[in-house]
Amino acid sequence: MKVALFGYGKMGKEIETILLDRGHSISHKTKSDTMLNELDFSDTDVVIEFSTPNSAKTNIAFCLTHQLPVVVGTTGWYNHLNEIKDICLQNNGALLYGTNFSIGVNIFFKVNEYLAQIMNKFEDYQCEVKEIHHTEKLDAPSGTGITIANQIIEHLDRLNHWENVSQNELINEQVLPLVSERLPKVPGTHTVKYENDIDKIEFTHTAHNRKGFALGSVLAAEWLIDKTGIYEMKDVFNDIIK
Repeated sequence: MKVALFGYGKMGKEIETILLDRGHSISHKTKSDTMLNELDFSDTDVVIEFSTPNSAKTNIAFCLTHQLPVVVGTTGWYNHLNEIKDICLQNNGALLYGTNFSIGVNIFFKVNEYLAQIMNKFEDYQCEVKEIHHTEKLDAPSGTGITIANQIIEHLDRLNHWENVSQNELINEQVLPLVSERLPKVPGTHTVKYENDIDKIEFTHTAHNRKGFALGSVLAAEWLIDKTGIYEMKDVFNDIIK
């Protein structure tokens, strides 16, 4: 397949390497100042979008109105999600988005949901989510951290929303603390902790590099070809583990 890369930073370059290794080709590589209307996308099969939160909405809308299937790895734009979904449906487009395309993280998501269902029975455990990323990451908390927190809230009756604070800053017991840290050269670390006076249960996903995110986005692009509709990375993952 021929793929256009919207966003050609560190992640875009990693995706390019994997695409070429898997026998695909690149039709375009764009940056935030690229004028998309001036490019010819007639030979492009799918777009992989890893730009910035400020550029994502415009880029996604362009794809959907020009019949370009688009895989979106950028986060921080989800306040426009309903509008983008409407544009997709109106144009019979193909949209696949996700807060994290890493296969390892999607395994983590499955474990997180299952553990939260179990921990709902044990109300004396306090829960906390922590995410650590590199200092270049523009949004906080991370999209992955938000997904993890929302999964927990869905299954823990004692919690009703999350806040981007630490456990000792909480004033409401129904709030799940979602802690963000930004440190140099950290691709992404996410930890879920349950703790009471007796013991602590903790599990962590640590990305060693960007390759897992890049590979997942390529797998998603391959999966999206010849489809229409609105999908999430979990749809791709569920197909993989069938």
